[in-house]
Amino acid sequence: MNLVVVSDPKLADEILHTKGVEFGSRRQNMVFDIFTDKGQDMVFSIYGDHWQKMRRVVTASFFTNKVVQQYREKWEEKMDLVVKDLYRDEKASVEGVVIRRRLLLMQYNILYRMMFDMRFESMEDPLLKQITQLKTERTMLGKSFQFNYGEFMPILKPFLRGYLERCRELQSRRLIFFNKYSIEKKIKALDRDKHNINCAIDHILEAKKNGEINEKNVKHIVENINVAGIETTLWSMEWAIVELVNHPNVQSKLRDEISNILERNPLTESDLDRLPYLQAVVKETLRLHTPIPLLLPHMNLEDAELNGYTIPKGPKVVVNAWWLPNNPAWWKKSEEFLPEQFLEEEGGTDDVRGGRVDFRYLPFGVGRRSCPGIILALPILGIVIGKLVMNFELCPPEGMEKINASERGGLFSLRITNHSTVAF
Repeated sequence: MNLVVVSDPKLADEILHTKGVEFGSRRQNMVFDIFTDKGQDMVFSIYGDHWQKMRRVVTASFFTNKVVQQYREKWEEKMDLVVKDLYRDEKASVEGVVIRRRLLLMQYNILYRMMFDMRFESMEDPLLKQITQLKTERTMLGKSFQFNYGEFMPILKPFLRGYLERCRELQSRRLIFFNKYSIEKKIKALDRDKHNINCAIDHILEAKKNGEINEKNVKHIVENINVAGIETTLWSMEWAIVELVNHPNVQSKLRDEISNILERNPLTESDLDRLPYLQAVVKETLRLHTPIPLLLPHMNLEDAELNGYTIPKGPKVVVNAWWLPNNPAWWKKSEEFLPEQFLEEEGGTDDVRGGRVDFRYLPFGVGRRSCPGIILALPILGIVIGKLVMNFELCPPEGMEKINASERGGLFSLRITNHSTVAF
């Protein structure tokens, strides 16, 4: 199997932007053919009319500024509940808490409120427990060595039969579950009141009714959101908290900025543009701990030229999104947590959300196959981090000087080795 790895900003620009159409497809494999029903989703589908329809439907339903404004107050309420829970927890200030667990509930409530108009009271909610169990099973299958060896060593494909059957069985259970508890309920609600369109799945089902997408597409959109919409943002929250604990000077500077600008008023989504250092902390977290270290593989459907070389059609083309922001030739003190390098007066980079793109820094990719979730992830990260720093001094538990910030790999993302216990 041919493989092209891009670790240079100029070549990343060519792959993702200048020649984004030529390299805009996805390479299929046996496992993702099972998990996506051969490209019936948006994330892994071949570039073309189908992908364009899926992207348009998903973006309009979920990833627009209108959606952000519709739900931002609900986000803020969920985040304020996290703060209240920490104040009520007597152990939080001494022994500390595993903050990821509480943020996980918050993330599911944010996502499911937007997607299905649903909420969960706790992580013990029976429905949420089933959702997280199915997610864990998929993650474990994805971590298996068998996930990749058939691609790189075709002679071993016959030995994958048992593994592939487990993938099919799990995917069948996942789709049945999401269809029963999420999609069918909303279909019945819309049948009762055709004008009651108030969440993302309603818009997606309306697109299906209008013939833009089909029933399989609907199921796989729900699948995509459940797979991609929780973990990456959650890990970034935890990384940011750990870095602020381990860098009290940065935490103090951030708290001073928020205090001086907001003057004891609550932090809202509309305040984020007034808080440049908070934005710099978010960006530096995403730089030092890139959520997806290798962007999902691109593929050219026809022969293409890249840097003077002919790339035959059909290889995996991978952009090394970890090395781009960690190369010491392009970033001063690249191994340190230094938000100041994103501030304009420090000669930082352009806003990741718009304007001229700095291809040394691509936490969400860029171009046609970029992650549309950027419009949700950045404000959610900013509000969570800001509210925690406003209300608490983030510290390691008693007896510890710092929190372990070592990394380990996941299916697509880097994550912190141990869930972090933080004192508030």
